[in-house]
Amino acid sequence: MAMKPPPNMKPTLDKDLDKITRVEEATLHVTQQLAGLGAGFMFVVLAAIFAGVFVTGTSGAVIIIAAVAIGAYMAINIGANDVTNNVGPAVGAKAMPLAAALIIAAICEIAGALITGGNVVETISSGIINIQTIPDRTVFSWAMLSALLAAGLLVNISTWTKAPISTTHTVVGGVAGAGMAAYGIGAVDWLSLGSIAFAWVLAPFISAAIAIVILAFIKEFIIYREDKIESARLWVPVLIGLMAGVFAAYLIWVGLRQLMHVSLGHASVIGLVTGLIAWRLCVPIIRKQSEGLENRNQSLRILFQWPLVLAAGLMSFAHGANDVSNAIGPVVAIVRALHDEAVQTSARAPLWVMLVGAFGLSCGILLYGPRLIRLVGEQITKLNPMRAFCVSVATALTVLVASRFGLPVSTTHTAIGAVFGVGFFREWYTQASRRRQELVQAGDGAIRRADRYAENPSEVRRRYLVRRSHFMTIIAAWLVTVPASATLAALLYWLMSFLFL
Repeated sequence: MAMKPPPNMKPTLDKDLDKITRVEEATLHVTQQLAGLGAGFMFVVLAAIFAGVFVTGTSGAVIIIAAVAIGAYMAINIGANDVTNNVGPAVGAKAMPLAAALIIAAICEIAGALITGGNVVETISSGIINIQTIPDRTVFSWAMLSALLAAGLLVNISTWTKAPISTTHTVVGGVAGAGMAAYGIGAVDWLSLGSIAFAWVLAPFISAAIAIVILAFIKEFIIYREDKIESARLWVPVLIGLMAGVFAAYLIWVGLRQLMHVSLGHASVIGLVTGLIAWRLCVPIIRKQSEGLENRNQSLRILFQWPLVLAAGLMSFAHGANDVSNAIGPVVAIVRALHDEAVQTSARAPLWVMLVGAFGLSCGILLYGPRLIRLVGEQITKLNPMRAFCVSVATALTVLVASRFGLPVSTTHTAIGAVFGVGFFREWYTQASRRRQELVQAGDGAIRRADRYAENPSEVRRRYLVRRSHFMTIIAAWLVTVPASATLAALLYWLMSFLFL
């Protein structure tokens, strides 16, 4: 009679199959990483060839092609590192799958960079180090090349260590450090640099304030109402209409400036009409989507998924408009210094350089974004679609306004400022809201269960609203980014000047 193996022991066949499965999974993981590296390298090579079409045969062509290659490398890194800011909250709230989020982010990044990215590119290319203070254009070009390489290396390291550092800090620090290494402290426009630093400090607070206002509105007029579904039917289309109207006005006012002059008043009228159309279209859609839903918060999460997807697309557009400068701002400066005298007085960056930056961002998002996309959305605070909507809209509005005035703000700062604003507001609102207390007294069982759940000491420790350990880690990374980038850029410039100048 055959002996049966103990019930807690796996048969040998199953063990061997498990081993083979683990080997296959490991092989797939390695090959995917190699494929990503290969695709990234191929994009850099194609970008260099693309640049050669425009500059071959002119003085400084080799330096320009090298700068474009490094700029493409930088753009890939920015796309990978900053995709957490764009669609991390939406993925964390499970409003859309990861693959769809990456595709939406890539398309909107390209649109934002090409349509409204010019203002911030100007600041990076000529607002921190002015070529007029450095008479030798070759020296200026090598300094910008060093800044690009230093920033790209730091951002690449942060991506693989899963540290969400600010790419804006790396580029600004690199440009300033390389400029000082080349021609001393006087090469830096300290007033402009101070304005940028002030915007860095102010942006997360503005984003937090906007997120708090939106969340307070949602809680007061939708979540803590007796008929939540009817309130959502009324106000969710209004929120979508406002978002569409504001974006349309911005797009007309800023995006068309390169083609024609449009006053703020005319742009506002167009935005108002667009918002009304979006509101009217969304009313039947939200009403149909809400049919059969129970009167509870879980149902509201369903109704806020589409608004959150739209907000994530808007945020990706804003990121492309602001952060494309981090990749190609120094490249534009080098092209102006070595290739085309006429470009130096133009208010527009060369289109072919903008294309490299825009498609580099999307390439980085698609190839490497998943490594970081869950940090902002899931590990800092528990985001549902309503709160994630607040974070995305607040960040997008703040970054778009900064882009209009040519300020290279940190999208990382801005997004995480909104996340923490939402988290701290929830802590306060839970204790202070009179309407919430009235619903508890009226017998809202869901709120009572949530309160009892939250009062459990072990649950408080496990699910504390704001992960302060992450907060301290991120703050520490921010504090060292600028000096580290400046130091590395200076060292690289000295090395390059020793080897090539």
